[in-house]
Amino acid sequence: MNKQELAEKIAEKISDTPKTKVLQILETMFEVMTETMKSGGEVTIAGFGAFLAKMRKGRIGINPQTKEKIEIPPVRTAKFKAGKTLKDALRAS
Repeated sequence: MNKQELAEKIAEKISDTPKTKVLQILETMFEVMTETMKSGGEVTIAGFGAFLAKMRKGRIGINPQTKEKIEIPPVRTAKFKAGKTLKDALRAS
């Protein structure tokens, strides 16, 4: 499901809200979540899960074409930890 399809599903469930308004809300939500995670914060949605940014440490890798060793720098990545309610719902299906 992509963002457009998600907005359509939400607009269907909330009959008096147009899809364009739902898209605007989703865009704002993603923007706020991104800003929070960039600043080192965590976004927790009770019953669903938590979104956070973690630093992955640098390491030495190998270029598969040249077999030369290369240094892979540290990078911040997004992580998601599923909440209990979501885990239970997925197990039940």
